[in-house]
Amino acid sequence: MFNFPKRLHFPAFALLALAGPALAEAPDPEAIIVTGKALDLPAGQGAFASDVLSAEQVRMLASGRIEDLLGRAPGVQQFRRSDSRSSNPSAQGITLRGLGGNASSRTLVLLDGVPLVDPFFGYVPLSALPPERLDSVRVLRGGGAGGFAAGAVAGTIDLASAGPDTLGLLSASALVNDRGESELSASLAPRLGSGFAVVSGRWDRGQGFWTTPESQRVPASVRARFDSWSTGLRAVAPLTPDIELQARALLFDDQRTLRFAGADTGASGQDASLRLVGRGAWQFEALGYVQARDFSNVVISATALRKTLDQRRTPATGLGAKFELRPPLGAGQTLRLGVDWRRQSGEMQEEAYSAVTGLVSARRKAGGVNSDLGLYAEHDRQLGPVLLTLSARADRWEVADGFFREATAAGGITTDRTFADRSGWQESLRGGLLIEAAPQLNLRAAAYTGLRQPTLNELYRPFTVFPITTRANAALENERLEGFEGGLDWTPLPQLTLRLTGFDNTVKGAIANVTIGPNLRERRNVDAVHSRGIEAAVAAKAGAVSLDAALSWLSARVEASGASAALNGKRPAQVPRLSASATLAWRPADRWLLATSLRHTGAQWEDDLETDRLPAATTLDAVAELPLGQHLLLILRAENVTDEQIVTRNQAGSQDLGAPRTFWAGFRISM
Repeated sequence: MFNFPKRLHFPAFALLALAGPALAEAPDPEAIIVTGKALDLPAGQGAFASDVLSAEQVRMLASGRIEDLLGRAPGVQQFRRSDSRSSNPSAQGITLRGLGGNASSRTLVLLDGVPLVDPFFGYVPLSALPPERLDSVRVLRGGGAGGFAAGAVAGTIDLASAGPDTLGLLSASALVNDRGESELSASLAPRLGSGFAVVSGRWDRGQGFWTTPESQRVPASVRARFDSWSTGLRAVAPLTPDIELQARALLFDDQRTLRFAGADTGASGQDASLRLVGRGAWQFEALGYVQARDFSNVVISATALRKTLDQRRTPATGLGAKFELRPPLGAGQTLRLGVDWRRQSGEMQEEAYSAVTGLVSARRKAGGVNSDLGLYAEHDRQLGPVLLTLSARADRWEVADGFFREATAAGGITTDRTFADRSGWQESLRGGLLIEAAPQLNLRAAAYTGLRQPTLNELYRPFTVFPITTRANAALENERLEGFEGGLDWTPLPQLTLRLTGFDNTVKGAIANVTIGPNLRERRNVDAVHSRGIEAAVAAKAGAVSLDAALSWLSARVEASGASAALNGKRPAQVPRLSASATLAWRPADRWLLATSLRHTGAQWEDDLETDRLPAATTLDAVAELPLGQHLLLILRAENVTDEQIVTRNQAGSQDLGAPRTFWAGFRISM
């Protein structure tokens, strides 16, 4: 459970209307408990490897970015090493256990039960997710069989929004770094009758750092400028003593400039959801959501230094719903019965430009619709010291209305392709057991299957990252997971916890960017990506000192034949063999915090053929929080203290770099 510092926030008038009469006419607060959360996790989830990231870890983030928080859990990997201030948003895919290889997320990321990935590209809008806005972060590994589990081939990251108990009534922070960049965050969380409302916001902007090495800069080279904001709106109201209504909205806009002047990238979104949670004898959860997203990107030629592509719009829509019922079965048993539905649609709209003349050479559109209807059931049974869990899921998937159209600058059609609709059923199974071998020792084992549909981006949108062009492939098939794991959770002392997991996961039909010619790739299903390895985590505390450490070691290999045979036996792109992190913190007095964090990411390959290498990188961060009064804190943060050079892209020697040494200072006020 998070115990966040209390934060300052904006007026919540917009949420009062969402709360409705239930807030105004609320029953006696002593008789009603409103949480704003989902139903409790079934006990059977303990059979699967998982980590819960603490509020203290959020306070120790020198960058203040959620991707750095997620990176402290064993095996969590963003597609590229660059953070959300300096990467292309469409490359912000998240995966686990080395099952990546392209930019699409193979991990199901949920915020208050709602899938977050972009409906067209499959990336996670990281800049729209300030970690201080969250109450809990849970990382569950392995394939899923519950709600919205189609897409959880690597695992699930479950984010829960914070309420007044975590945020306090008012909180605000303002920080500036040594480049003059700023981070502003605020929230207001009043209790309203037996319910509550939350309005929160964050704004990050700055000139950015140089991602291009000094030796490779040209007159058109610029810093990675960024300007992003997000606003979260929530209202929770009781309808009866056992039923509560939860409403949420998320609005964000993210503008970045990458490498060259004019190479501007933008991502925006408007999300809304309603969730009804019943905690009576017959527990239930009903959820519905809608998402409107857009993406734009301008590509500048590295040689001609002119615009060669303008992805001016990629509007996309996500719709979804879920209903889960838990009938009363008595002590020691839990049954989950559910149905969920998702529909994702979008359309790419772009113009290609001649690098010689600077004029439009082609106009392109591409898009389609993906949908999934899932039925699932899960049963947990306690038998003495043994807990058994078994779940099954059946998905009716469909790919429809796919097209690619290209025209000349004058509008003459040169390519007009439509693709046949496809659909089918696919089943997924998951089972596990948890054994209380001793009062301080739990043993666990699990096996699972799962699926992920190709994204609309993978199916229909070709793209170029100079000088390499990657073709889309409308014939891509679903990815299918098969995996098993075993591990232990041991608490030999009250202040010491050890977690160890060994796993073997295979994604059959994994989608990879396969080299098929000079500077030419195509998205294809390879035979499989096979990953096996070990994950370990330690949490220790001795008085005012604490240590949190995590390690992931894996061996991941592509299994490929036929036209993709050149990839056989090679490690997937962007997958390190070893990653590790450790955070040491000292709290000498109430509200005081001194912490330092060390993170290591092993060497990895930029490309599928293992020709361009990204060297290993080890970074050191530091954070200090010093009280200046009852409500005021001085905050000091340092990113990459040793100024380690972090290579985030390497294409035949053309490189991008990650964040250099950066110092932050500011204040936080809370009431």
